[in-house]
Amino acid sequence: MKNMLNNVIIVLFVIGIIALIIIPLPTFILDFMFIVSIAVSLMILVMTMYINGPLEFSIFPSLLLITTILRLALNISSTRLILSEQGQAGKVIETFGTFVLRGNPIVGFIVFLIIVIVQFIVITKGAERIAEVSARFTLDAMPGKQMAIDADLSSGLISEEEARERRDKIQRESEFFGAMDGATKLVKGDAIASIVIAMINLIAGTIIGMVQGDMEFTQVLSVYSIATVGDGLVSQLPALMISTATGMIVTRSASEGNLNQEVKNQFISQPRTLVLAGGAVMCMNLIPGAPRMQISLIGLTLLILGLMLIRSQKAAAITEERTEMQELIEEEGAEADYYRNIDNVYNLLGVEPIEMEFGYSLLPLVDEASGGSFIDRIVIFRKQFALDMGVVVPTVRLRDNGLINPNQYLVKIKGEEVARGEVLVDYFLALNPGNVSGDIDGIDTVEPAYEIPGKWINESEKEMAEVYGYTVIDALSVIVTHMSEVIKKHIHELISRQDINILLETVKKSNPAIVDDVIPGVISISDLQKILMNLLREGVPIRDMESILESIGDHGISIKDTDMLTEYVRQKLKRTITRKYTDGNSIKVLTLDQNIENNILNSAKKSDHGTYLAMEPQTVQQIVENVTAQIAKVKELVHQPVILTSPIVRIYFKRLIDQFLPNLTVLSFNEIDTNIQIQAIGLIQENE
Repeated sequence: MKNMLNNVIIVLFVIGIIALIIIPLPTFILDFMFIVSIAVSLMILVMTMYINGPLEFSIFPSLLLITTILRLALNISSTRLILSEQGQAGKVIETFGTFVLRGNPIVGFIVFLIIVIVQFIVITKGAERIAEVSARFTLDAMPGKQMAIDADLSSGLISEEEARERRDKIQRESEFFGAMDGATKLVKGDAIASIVIAMINLIAGTIIGMVQGDMEFTQVLSVYSIATVGDGLVSQLPALMISTATGMIVTRSASEGNLNQEVKNQFISQPRTLVLAGGAVMCMNLIPGAPRMQISLIGLTLLILGLMLIRSQKAAAITEERTEMQELIEEEGAEADYYRNIDNVYNLLGVEPIEMEFGYSLLPLVDEASGGSFIDRIVIFRKQFALDMGVVVPTVRLRDNGLINPNQYLVKIKGEEVARGEVLVDYFLALNPGNVSGDIDGIDTVEPAYEIPGKWINESEKEMAEVYGYTVIDALSVIVTHMSEVIKKHIHELISRQDINILLETVKKSNPAIVDDVIPGVISISDLQKILMNLLREGVPIRDMESILESIGDHGISIKDTDMLTEYVRQKLKRTITRKYTDGNSIKVLTLDQNIENNILNSAKKSDHGTYLAMEPQTVQQIVENVTAQIAKVKELVHQPVILTSPIVRIYFKRLIDQFLPNLTVLSFNEIDTNIQIQAIGLIQENE
């Protein structure tokens, strides 16, 4: 029964309001309803001052309609009593009318009209305009807010549930301000109706009093003016509070707290304003005939309050500074105690194999708590790289760096920066593969991994770019690709002796004889590390460790030069090398002229530290220029040029050309599988 009553109480109240328009009310009930109207209006006004945002009072448009109907119904009921009972419409109307008129009907009525006009022109009109503009701007801003939510969701800043809540809030805001735009018209109409009803009460009441009653004109004017002004004030007082509440709620969109807190905090935060205002008020004492006591009281109050606030702010700043200093001293003391242990100092000396540092705008891509998938991408890359190259990529240490550009990232190898890049989180990188069918607008940039020109485009242009034939990549993929290329380039620096021991232990599980036969009898761990580093430096996979150890076991007894042993290992891995550089059953290569090979062999000198080339700088420059020219000629035929040499020349030529073209592939005839057809597409001669 109680739940049923709670569900229908508002319905019964609204029906009762409608009934007031038709049913005549006795003065006792009319007085009661006037007081209810004032109380409800006061509650609504106070409520709008304590809410933090308009959506906390989302039923306001409906309340505005209900309270307006209530006031109009009471106005009609009071007018019925005023005209039929010779101005006697209850104690509330009589009290308000007598209080305002103060025995002078003309002055009192003018004051009443001023109140009504001020409410109509200033408060109601202003609230109506604010509600109209708020509704328009809220609706216009909806698409942008929706796009911002989608961008935050895609970049991992918010979860799906948070995105849903924010979308729902935006929808409710648009509905609320749309409703407020229409509801403010009710307040405007109510003010107009009050003026009309007041004029009817005064004019019609005076006529009825003169025609039907036995009162004199002055008495009639006094009675009906009291009733008219009282009735108008009783209805306009709630209307004034509702109009104020309307203006209050539509101006709270930029608020983060309730009105009391904001007024207090924002005035207190600027005490010099109070001091200046107090000084200006005190200067008014210089005006002849000014009320000096009131001016001095207000001016001194503002000055004293402002000075007290300034002093309290300085004291708070000193206290905060002391607190920070104390915390710093405590931290330094704790830090000093920590580093008293010399073992903790040694912990500072280590460097991470791979580090990546990010600007703050890129942190959502990295932070798993924010939905970032960067770590998952690293795990996938580590697995694929182990399958391709036979090496496990070390742990990548991720850090934030507030000293770099917010959109930048750094890649460090053993503590030193080796690469950096810049991406835009909410954009996509569009790369031109060379056969696009149209142009797109975007921010010009260079892809960091391969240094290919590209453009940053927003999500709305992504589909069109793909239609035109552009390769479109998201920001996270750009970072992962750049990181993977940097690791591939420097992987030979990252393989440690501990890694080699792990690789050997893995081989021992399937073929312990080969490990025991080669390590350490034929070659040491350090020399094996050099050979593996040589292979990885040129991108040769070392996954087939058994074949590598077999080749070292076959030649390592008689050959101790790790560079030469590397060449024999490469020949053992010819199927792996061939698979990497062939296209089907053929390989397109550039070959060296016999004169260049002879010149290189004649220039090879041996020393205690290995073999080196002693060639004239002019000869080296000429060879490099000829190689560059041939590569330029065939770049349309092959994506990755390969230079083919004799086995004994390969290592020397690779060292020579590495100084100028470090990424150039140099193979020997013995490294090409016999089933592969070799197509010579160019010849590098000594003099061209």
